[in-house]
Amino acid sequence: MIIDIKGAMMASQTKTLHLFFFFMCLLLSFSNISCIVAVPKEQEQDRIFALPGQPPVTFSQFSGYVTVNEQHGRALFYWFTEATTSPENKPLVLWLNGGPGCSSVAYGASEEIGPFRINKSGSSLYLNKYAWNRGHYVPQLAKKVHDYNKNNPHILNLKGFIVGNAVTDDHYDGVGTVTYWWSHSMISDQSYKSILKYCNFSEKKTTKKCDDAVNYAVNNEFGNIDQYSIYTPSCTTSHNDTLRHVRFKSTILHRISGYDPCTEDYAEKYYNRLDVQKAMHANVTNIPYKWTACSDALNKNWKDSEFSMLPIYKELIAAGLRIWVFSGDTDSVVPVTATRFSLSHLNLTIKTRWYPWYTGGQVGGWTEVYDGLTFTTVRGAGHEVPLLQPERAYILFRSFLAGKHLPKS
Repeated sequence: MIIDIKGAMMASQTKTLHLFFFFMCLLLSFSNISCIVAVPKEQEQDRIFALPGQPPVTFSQFSGYVTVNEQHGRALFYWFTEATTSPENKPLVLWLNGGPGCSSVAYGASEEIGPFRINKSGSSLYLNKYAWNRGHYVPQLAKKVHDYNKNNPHILNLKGFIVGNAVTDDHYDGVGTVTYWWSHSMISDQSYKSILKYCNFSEKKTTKKCDDAVNYAVNNEFGNIDQYSIYTPSCTTSHNDTLRHVRFKSTILHRISGYDPCTEDYAEKYYNRLDVQKAMHANVTNIPYKWTACSDALNKNWKDSEFSMLPIYKELIAAGLRIWVFSGDTDSVVPVTATRFSLSHLNLTIKTRWYPWYTGGQVGGWTEVYDGLTFTTVRGAGHEVPLLQPERAYILFRSFLAGKHLPKS
């Protein structure tokens, strides 16, 4: 199920919740979940009979708004797709993207794990071969569920969560990010030394010397690359380049054969169509502006941020949840070095030493299993791992659901 935090703005112009632009997935298991064939009348109103330009499918879909605060006109937009086979016996997976202020419909559903992809003209959909219905921050949300279960007889059977290219700790993420830039020849030795000298990654407010050092590196040394996937082409026709750059810079201190860098443009074409919005029961208040994949206003006004997720990880590891963390290794926004620097300070015991994992006879990435947490990289993937490496992401997801180690051959 996709929850579009940013999508709530289509129901109301008031501010709502938003998350950093990284993948989050919660796994919940239900022993007695009924198949969604006959549903209550209120839920039936959310059924999607067919999206415009959609190919034939055998699974059911539902979308619409869940009211959060009726008095203030706040709601969350969701899009639920059943599993293609035996949905009544499958676990429920919740997916969230962030930004801050970016849409889980534009990214998660349309570029990464959803059942459909959008063609270049925004006129029709085609099936995603590696859709995952085939078979607040993430740790914070998991903690909320964990805390709820302590005091309620009817628990949410949370089994675990998996996060990708995730902001984990401001200090260690900052050091790890700049180190990635330097180790991947994105910045000069001089800029690397200047940033480390003038930037205190433990402080929310940066100094002018720090800002100047970072701005020089980003504006004069990076070049015109896609910072979310440094080895793939950037979208030269995108009207979102400026916003992507703003989103990128705001996270600094606090692509492969067949890859199309302009997919978010296709999403904006498709989801701004009135017939699509009607089919999805979206934009019920008829907002007077176009829907965008990300909201500049939400991004600039994001104030609610934990300095570190590490204490929450420690609590949830102690609770026995299944926790996986993965990193696409060509992302320079929340790079693999940032995540490794942060996780190393959990001081976890190694259960299975670092090894390469495989899919299709090729190395899919590398992984290490700790007591209470599994860390893995995905080779050749950027910030949106399922977009860049869909098969490898699917193997990763399937292994997480099964609670099995990634394949060694």
